Amino acid sequence: MRFRPEHAELRAGVRRLLARHDGGAAWRLLAEQVGAPGLAVPERFGGAGFGALEVHAVMEELGHALAEVPFLSSSVLATQALLGCEASPARDTWLRRLAEGQATATLAWEEDGRAAGEGGADASTCWRITGRRPRVLDAATADLFIVAAATGDGPALFAVAPDAEGVTLTERVPLDLTRPRADVAFDRTEALPLTFQGERVLADALTAASTALTAEQVGGAARCVEMTVAYAGTREQFGRPIGSFQAVKHRLADMYVALESARSLSYAAAFSLDSGNAEAWVDASAAKSACSEAYREIAGEAIQLHGGIGVTWEHEAQRHFKRAHGSASLFGAPEWHRRRLESVIGLEGGAADRHPGGALPS
Repeated sequence: MRFRPEHAELRAGVRRLLARHDGGAAWRLLAEQVGAPGLAVPERFGGAGFGALEVHAVMEELGHALAEVPFLSSSVLATQALLGCEASPARDTWLRRLAEGQATATLAWEEDGRAAGEGGADASTCWRITGRRPRVLDAATADLFIVAAATGDGPALFAVAPDAEGVTLTERVPLDLTRPRADVAFDRTEALPLTFQGERVLADALTAASTALTAEQVGGAARCVEMTVAYAGTREQFGRPIGSFQAVKHRLADMYVALESARSLSYAAAFSLDSGNAEAWVDASAAKSACSEAYREIAGEAIQLHGGIGVTWEHEAQRHFKRAHGSASLFGAPEWHRRRLESVIGLEGGAADRHPGGALPS
């Protein structure tokens, strides 16, 4: 289970780019120079035709830099959902646009009440969606909403234009300001059906997104360890660096052990998904649970060991602390993923819903 030299080159290129650019400039260059949006998109749609390992390499660097780009929402979550849908002119066109970095998309799937679609029996008929989807990632800047909604035959996915009549967007003020979200409401909004096999597509998208998110969490945790070790080597008390005190050494060692344990599980999930393992969701849930808790613990220790400076608005430590807590609840909290694994390890009890926001719409 080893990454190849080209993965190291990809990581290095992304890190150099993010060291010089952020925000919209970084996203544009990630598309133009790295081809990041199309890494996991097949070549017939204008992508690079790679897989989970390349996505993992990019996500780890994005987490290390706390980059504010829509890679997770558009290039992972929405793109994987589109790839799971049946071929259609609309799907194929959007995949090309996303792969080339010409547009971004997001998946509106979290449960809050009910979002229902009404229309004909096939994808050629115009449908209309009514309901609400909360906490949609990067909704304010997306060019396409992929919306999960209930139909008479079960959950389905629809393509909705953000400026369509009946769409109302309410931006949230999240704990993690580097990851914008918004609540999106639909009132008989015109929608184009993409698939009526929504449960299967959403389950696969959840596996891919959870796996990718663990890479971001490992990258963020690694940055916390790096800056805390550096600070402990320069901050002095009683005439000596605090890193020379045994108690601080032990805490730094614990941070490193937690990081490497999380990294191992994250990489195992990536290799499982990349190999096409049918049980990749098991590795994804195990990694998501462990990496979420490791990042939170490591970010908390970074704050503690930096002292008062670690909670100031200007310091990077508090931003990682917020990202750690925000990402822990994204795509299912650690507890939800552990409940998912109960049947796998032979424990009896109520299994978690397959969807982190509750049962899939039906």
